[in-house]
Amino acid sequence: MKLKLTETNIPALEGQFAGPDSNKSDAVYWDTEITGFGLRFRRSGKRTFVLQYKWGGCDKRMTLGQYPGVTAKKARAAAQAALGDKARGKDPQADKRAEKAKLQAQSTLLDVIDQYLLDKKPDLRPSSFHETERYLRKVWKPLHGKAVDEINRRAIANILNPLKHSSGKTAAARARSSLSALFGWAMQNGHCDALVNPVIGTKNPDPHTRRERVLSDDELAAIWKACDGNNDYDHIIRLLILTACRKSEVGGMRWSEFNGDRTAWTIPASRTKNGKAYTLPLPDMFWNIIDGIKQRDSTDNLFGFSDLGYRNWYVTKEALDRRCGVTGWTHHDLRRTVATVMAESPPDEEHPKRRGLGVFPHVVEALLNHVSGHKSGVAGIYNRARYQPQVKTALARWAEYVASITSGEERKILQFPAETK
Repeated sequence: MKLKLTETNIPALEGQFAGPDSNKSDAVYWDTEITGFGLRFRRSGKRTFVLQYKWGGCDKRMTLGQYPGVTAKKARAAAQAALGDKARGKDPQADKRAEKAKLQAQSTLLDVIDQYLLDKKPDLRPSSFHETERYLRKVWKPLHGKAVDEINRRAIANILNPLKHSSGKTAAARARSSLSALFGWAMQNGHCDALVNPVIGTKNPDPHTRRERVLSDDELAAIWKACDGNNDYDHIIRLLILTACRKSEVGGMRWSEFNGDRTAWTIPASRTKNGKAYTLPLPDMFWNIIDGIKQRDSTDNLFGFSDLGYRNWYVTKEALDRRCGVTGWTHHDLRRTVATVMAESPPDEEHPKRRGLGVFPHVVEALLNHVSGHKSGVAGIYNRARYQPQVKTALARWAEYVASITSGEERKILQFPAETK
């Protein structure tokens, strides 16, 4: 069947394909005016404009776009332009083939991502690796097929902008950071010829990703009170407040990490940022939360349903923000708040409104699993073992503080054990 390929005539071709040609898996209906110009129908539902021509004694066929995304009018113009190239002695598909050959000769972003993740996996904690991989493979998927040298600021910004509005500034900033780190690695390892990392020229959706925010008592109390449900995320937030641990440490918490009499929790080296195991002697408020959590048959983890632990951070965090009315904070701000309040001077007659607990800085460092001094020195080697009594008292003092701001209880003053010599 031959007709002039116009929007008006295409329904007739649909009828032909559905009726007299229904026994065919696909069919091409040719235009009556432009030789070789046709519309290909497939049973899958695809409708593709094509141009068939001879070049070098061989039959060639090129696609001009899928209908209805490409209209008959646009496809007709493309066919005429291609035949014009042929008349001038140029293969209509020469540019397309050259571009394809160029891409094949260059590494695509996906190629570089695969190599980058392979190289970085041994150096990253499982949770950090999982987050990096998720950003690179999911957020930057629209750029996966592009040659890494051809990715520019505009292409990156076109993804970051919508992401900032759909997933928040922090998620967008972290996605940007993951891509920037990849480009830095690619340039250093010869996978990218660019002289400047293209991410650097884009606007950071959240320039304060590295924050210095310390939550007020009212904000901390609001967050605590909003986490009164019997679910993983609410339990995790309260445990983060009580322990000053990282979210990956609490989110990946395992039953086997608790000591027999349920007085201490040891986080293994494989799950800490600095690769050093440490033990936290924890107060009753911590164990009261643990006692309310049911052990699951399929995993040793307290939270989540796999060995990766809890993963659904972003959706639940947004819901918590709405419940508590506190916005613009991160999980890591809880850790910073605990450390800051602990280290500040306690109230006295002259400064009755101080909120500090007066915990010695080296005790706060031990509690946070930070190594004081050079890592190869005496302090770096023995710091974990020397301050367990002080860490226990600091955490107990902090638990009393949390109880006082969340329930109005009178704040108790606990004394530190004497400093060991």
